[in-house]
Amino acid sequence: QRQFVESGGGLVQPGGSLRLSCAASGFTLDYYAIAWFRQAPGKEREGVSCISRSGGSTNYADSVKGRFTISKDNAKNTVYLQMNSLKPEDTAVYYCARKLGCDSSSVPLGSWGQGTQVTVSS
Repeated sequence: QRQFVESGGGLVQPGGSLRLSCAASGFTLDYYAIAWFRQAPGKEREGVSCISRSGGSTNYADSVKGRFTISKDNAKNTVYLQMNSLKPEDTAVYYCARKLGCDSSSVPLGSWGQGTQVTVSS
């Protein structure tokens, strides 16, 4: 069964940092692009960042550019999202998903995991 387990969320003050992890099982990262999404209360799920199959290409939503960094460790079959300079508007449940590519026309595959809650508040 192909699935992700997201972890690393928590409560952090504005300006703080967190590193989210997305551990994949049932498949290897080499076959897919992996994207992070987030959903804030009352809002639609939105794409945050994506890393290509090779890891050589990444993209970011304008709202997180310069603050978030996506990376992956194929040996651990895990994708990370380093989040710095966090803002209250980053508060959301964060999910990861596999895609065929990082282009906007490529839709997430499979079902969503439980996600990990990130709360940025003083």
